[in-house]
Amino acid sequence: MSHPLDDFQVAGCEAVEEGHGVLVCAPTGAGKTIVGEFAVSLALSQGTKCFYTTPIKALSNQKYHDLVAEHGERAVGLLTGDVSINGNAEIVVMTTEVLRNMIYADSTALHRLTHVVMDEIHFLADASRGAVWEEVILNLDESVSIIGLSATVSNSEEFGDWLSTVRGDTRIIVSEHRPVPLDQWMLLGRKIFPMFEPGSGGQVNSELARRIARLESGSSEEGRDDYKAGKGFRARARQQGRDGRDGRDDKDGRGHGHGGRSGAPRPQDRYRPLGRPEVLQILQGQNMLPAITFIFSRAGCEGALYQCLRSRMSLTTPEEAEEIKAIVDAGVEGIPEEDLQVLNFRQWRQALSRGFAAHHAGMLPAFRHIVEDLFVKGLVRAVFATETLALGINMPARTIVLEKLIKFNGEAHVDLTPGQYTQLTGRAGRRGIDTIGNAVVMWAPAMDPRQVAGLASTRTYPLISTFEPGYNMAINLLGMLGYQESLRLLEKSFAQFQADGSVVEETREIERAEHRVRDLRAQLNQLIEMLAPPAPDDDDAADMLLDYIDLRRELTEEERKSVESKTHERSKEVVKILGKLQIGDVIALAGKKHPTLAVVATPANQTTDPRPWITTETGWSGRIDASGIENPPIVIGHMKLPRSVQKSPRRNAKFVQDQFRRQHFDRPKRMKMKPRSRPNPQVGVLRDAIRLHPVHEWPATDREQLAGLAQKLARRERDLKRLTNTVERATDTLGKTFERIVDLLAQMDYVEFEGLGEDRTPVITDEGQRLALIHNECDLLVAQCLKRGVWDDLDPAELAGVVSMCSFENRKETSGSPEAATDRMAEAMNATLRIYTELTADEQLHKLPLTRQPEPGFSLALHQWAAGAPLGYCMSAAAESGADLTPGDFVRHCRQAVDLLQQVAKTAYTDELKANARRAVDAIQRGVVAIGA
Repeated sequence: MSHPLDDFQVAGCEAVEEGHGVLVCAPTGAGKTIVGEFAVSLALSQGTKCFYTTPIKALSNQKYHDLVAEHGERAVGLLTGDVSINGNAEIVVMTTEVLRNMIYADSTALHRLTHVVMDEIHFLADASRGAVWEEVILNLDESVSIIGLSATVSNSEEFGDWLSTVRGDTRIIVSEHRPVPLDQWMLLGRKIFPMFEPGSGGQVNSELARRIARLESGSSEEGRDDYKAGKGFRARARQQGRDGRDGRDDKDGRGHGHGGRSGAPRPQDRYRPLGRPEVLQILQGQNMLPAITFIFSRAGCEGALYQCLRSRMSLTTPEEAEEIKAIVDAGVEGIPEEDLQVLNFRQWRQALSRGFAAHHAGMLPAFRHIVEDLFVKGLVRAVFATETLALGINMPARTIVLEKLIKFNGEAHVDLTPGQYTQLTGRAGRRGIDTIGNAVVMWAPAMDPRQVAGLASTRTYPLISTFEPGYNMAINLLGMLGYQESLRLLEKSFAQFQADGSVVEETREIERAEHRVRDLRAQLNQLIEMLAPPAPDDDDAADMLLDYIDLRRELTEEERKSVESKTHERSKEVVKILGKLQIGDVIALAGKKHPTLAVVATPANQTTDPRPWITTETGWSGRIDASGIENPPIVIGHMKLPRSVQKSPRRNAKFVQDQFRRQHFDRPKRMKMKPRSRPNPQVGVLRDAIRLHPVHEWPATDREQLAGLAQKLARRERDLKRLTNTVERATDTLGKTFERIVDLLAQMDYVEFEGLGEDRTPVITDEGQRLALIHNECDLLVAQCLKRGVWDDLDPAELAGVVSMCSFENRKETSGSPEAATDRMAEAMNATLRIYTELTADEQLHKLPLTRQPEPGFSLALHQWAAGAPLGYCMSAAAESGADLTPGDFVRHCRQAVDLLQQVAKTAYTDELKANARRAVDAIQRGVVAIGA
């Protein structure tokens, strides 16, 4: 080490040496791993074993190479599921799932184990995999010291208290200090401003706030000054026409045009975002490279990469470019040429040689590893990445750029949380290389610098457990601990620890909610008594009124859904029309008063999100997309366009204006379209129910006066019900869920009960022993399929395709439909779905969470790959089956299927099925799937 240890590192190492468990919480890049590496060295010096666990395979691979460099190949092993190297070594790096499986199998590798380092232990809060961390913490022998390394979390004391409760004495060491300070900046136009006023203690930079206010007000001279200086939007456009650089900027890197959908200028268009090449040139001029720009979509990363590729920008010297090409060629050795063509290899290699790259989960793993290697070597200086890069891989940069502070969470576009902002910007500043790190946020209209400053100044986020028992976990706990001990262990989980702590406050809130409901009901009864509507008695009147209000609320909700459906259908119609537009098509766009005419200069290059380039009769030229277009454009004619217009539409906008003046096109008078949506029958049913309801006959004035108070009461009653359900879930302990799981497993013969009454205890059957070896989200479904023999008669390729139904999860659907390659495969797929239907019916009866539905969208593609087809053919098969996959997705889903097939090879009931599962694994592990694991 070239620098002395920080105080928190010294405290952590001393605690490990004294035999304590340790939880170290510190910012990204602060050097937490020093404490974990000390535990490794301590175990080696004592002649004992240490396991180093990480949440992702890429981080395990990286840590393995780091430890090999320190301690030598003989001392260090690696186990990730895909890779097994020297598994009996004294020091073994592994994913957390591997350690969990070892514990359940009572592996001999656990003998002499004294230390377990759990890197990125805050993954315990991960929705899909967090339970694994708690399983390990709860089940490791109490003699083993756990060294947890975590990002800074706001409830570290709570987490530490729980660790001390379940593991014994645990030292909590928290550091907020960043060894490389982080400066916060905002990019406004072509200028970078400090986010905070120097020496103000967190106050927003006044000059930055003033300039933003002037831009948003539309009254400033700033835009004119920029233009006069040759830096304005139009000036840049002229320059871009000469050198090929593109100043447009959107999530896909293709631009979204200028002005409203009618072509009319908008106030916010006074400010134009910079293109990615321009941003990188500004950072380069400020000595802020290397940089990672976080873009929250795969398509956005690829779009940014190709935007740079289209420019003349290069961030490398000729010598560096040749070195990069040599590293790239060595990294892809073994991938067939036809597969490289599918992967756009030559274009990707050219981008790398010029010093920029994309990095996201949709890339081929081998490609991602090459990008990481080149970035760490300092040869690639600009990476456009999704947030998956923030998950612990050692790729620090001098600067982190955030284009937006909003991301799609799978359901809606939401603001970044302070924790996410901290995690992303934490990569800025390379210890031992940089004296300062930089976080740069790109300003956009309506972005409040005070809100951004709030994100930047909040450093912590809470750690919330996602732990709950499942079928495999239940079987393994029964086998390892027995019934009563398993119940006690579950009650000790961090999830239960947190739930118990929250029940008191929730109960108090219920009491307050009940009081509010009683008061409102009393007020309603008094008003009913005063107005005396026709009803059998006052209580009946109140209940009738609440029923009537509930009907009206349901009607409002259904009408809202209908409007959303109409909007969706209209958007689909716009997308369809934009996707079909051809060069020279003259279209009418709806305007505020009259339609605006435009001609298509460049057609859309895709149909899912078409963005044709148009030039309007007013002279505006740019790309348009479906967002914001309420009425579909109408094609009203055709205009012949010279090649010069097609090549540079913005520079030739005046030519198009002249053509519109000379040629006559029939301008539509109205642009209305009735959405092609199906009527919602529930709306009619509810309207009839409201008209026939007795309350509807009450005098309108009295009824609406009562309705206002009744609506308030109904809202309070719903709040009360929500709070009550929350407490019931909290007090419906994990132990009770475990009991229901065991009852279902007994019904299906995976366990059987011995004894009677309270002495009755569950014992694992032979079928249960097989279930204990199946670690999959659909574990019980897989076990049922094996038990009932529905996969027995399949050949290796057919088996691979059918098994993938239980490992594949479709990220993005297409219009295709799943198909089977053979009749036998179709029969097995249908049988799998029938068993799933039976299983979920039983889960509902036992009040258990439903198993995820098997997805057949990858089955045909995996069958073809296992049968030897090339990558391009298999990708097409996936698309035809309704799965929109990138090459990286394809490889990941192949490896997930391999993992499940390896489990089938261990647990199948017949030797033939075991052999076919092994043959399927061998058939899948070739080409791009086998390289760069």
